[in-house]
Amino acid sequence: MALFTIDAKKCKRDGICAAECPVSIIMLKDKESVPTPVPGAEASCIHCGHCVAVCPHGALSHVSMTPEQCPPVRKEFQLSPEQAEHFLRARRSIRVYKDKVVPKEILAKLIDIARYAPSGHNSQSVQWIAVCDPAEVQKLTSHVADWMRFMIKEQPAFAKAFHMDRVVGAWEMGMDAITRKTPHLIVAHAAKEDRMAPVSCTIALTYLELSAPAFGLGGCWAGYFNTAAVFWQPLQKALGIPDNHSAFGTMMVGYPKYHYHRLPTRKEPQITWR
Repeated sequence: MALFTIDAKKCKRDGICAAECPVSIIMLKDKESVPTPVPGAEASCIHCGHCVAVCPHGALSHVSMTPEQCPPVRKEFQLSPEQAEHFLRARRSIRVYKDKVVPKEILAKLIDIARYAPSGHNSQSVQWIAVCDPAEVQKLTSHVADWMRFMIKEQPAFAKAFHMDRVVGAWEMGMDAITRKTPHLIVAHAAKEDRMAPVSCTIALTYLELSAPAFGLGGCWAGYFNTAAVFWQPLQKALGIPDNHSAFGTMMVGYPKYHYHRLPTRKEPQITWR
């Protein structure tokens, strides 16, 4: 099957698809011809869909997707500069959650949105573990406490720098400063040898966190948990992370118990203009 096909009646020979192709595998010979793949295009194509998305006429169909499969961009949904700034500044890391379970279909929708995050070379290598049972979250968190006890004994300087003694002490008194009694955890993992995986997982989880408020949810990066998931084999086993994979990010997700009313300030940006 051809890499892409062109509807000659719809195509305006404007060369937009060729100009926008990130790997330059579309050529337009002249104004009378429709775009064609360059030699070897199949091996170089990253199946990103730019060519389908950018054609204003819906003339190009890629082997991976057709114009009909790609919803149109809705201009009425696009944020103004003020709305975009407010949306991003209003984001807060949520650490106090209601004792309320999020429906599985909403968690699935968050992950579905997150899969559209950009990834290097359109690798789309992120895989997910969604811990839906709050009791299971606490069971997994106990593995993190075990890892911290190990670190306090074996690497006390490192443990002290990250206040692990206080965190473990709080845990033993029934206070959870590790996963904050969140009802759910979402772990992004990928192959260890994939050089693009750390950034891909980080961006995908960021998409997920930014999407959460639209569903009345909040999230927070679970740094202690994810570090333990990288280095503590009992937690890796309990999560079911494949041996050749690593956890590159973990997000706590739940309904916020409290709501924020103001946009906090931040340091001025340090910019070097060139």
